Amino acid sequence: MSQKQPVYFIPHGGGPWHVMEGNTRFGNWADLRAFLESVQGELPEKPKAILVITAHWDDVGTVTVSTAEKPGMFYDYYGFPPHTYQIKYPAPGAPAIAEHVRKVLADAGIPTETDSERGYDHGTFVPLMVAFPDAEIPVIQMSIRQDLDPAFHIALGRALAPLRDEGILIVGSGLSYHNMRMFGSTEPGHVAQAKAFDGWLKETLETADTAERDTRLARWWDNPDARACHFPTPEHFLPVMVAAGAGGDEAGHQVFQGIVLEKPYSGYRWG
Repeated sequence: MSQKQPVYFIPHGGGPWHVMEGNTRFGNWADLRAFLESVQGELPEKPKAILVITAHWDDVGTVTVSTAEKPGMFYDYYGFPPHTYQIKYPAPGAPAIAEHVRKVLADAGIPTETDSERGYDHGTFVPLMVAFPDAEIPVIQMSIRQDLDPAFHIALGRALAPLRDEGILIVGSGLSYHNMRMFGSTEPGHVAQAKAFDGWLKETLETADTAERDTRLARWWDNPDARACHFPTPEHFLPVMVAAGAGGDEAGHQVFQGIVLEKPYSGYRWG
């Protein structure tokens, strides 16, 4: 019998930082590497599979699940050195488990589509190459929904929660700070907003009142600091919603806080 797996929201960092020397144009991610390298050792046992909800798959009208048996690579970044387009992460897919995931969602009234062609995008392969470098655990990639509706994505997470009892590790992959226009800025007013939003997120996810948590998350876009931290679109925050929903009635715990160009970004665990 499988032990219950936790849920993570992990930051995947900027571009292919994990194979770049020193700083990238998006900053230094050494602290993120150390965190990701610690994740596998914190699990109760080796997962049966890893289900990654990636912010980089948001161009579909409904939730889509990868059913590829041997997913390829999808280098969805631009302007980096040639070697960053030769990266391979040969973790197998799991078509049977992917279909089981679809059934669990269908039973909860959530329709899904399948994609047997899409490769691992960098929201998936970048953090997993650091956290699970042996590439032995099957990986199932899942999209967010194109409308980016917070309440739906919280409900999606809740529907996925039973998979944890089956030994499936659920990972939301995004960034809690993702303003592409201001990423390189250290302007004091903007840094202050980034810090305020990170504090709001910690308070929200760590509350024991999960109904209040879900209400706050569903209305997160009303927070002016949220708009300052996610531009031009908020897709990188939606995996937070799914992870929190999959956490069920458990409070989240901030297990990582990094700093990139003076602005904080965070990772969370449930269970």
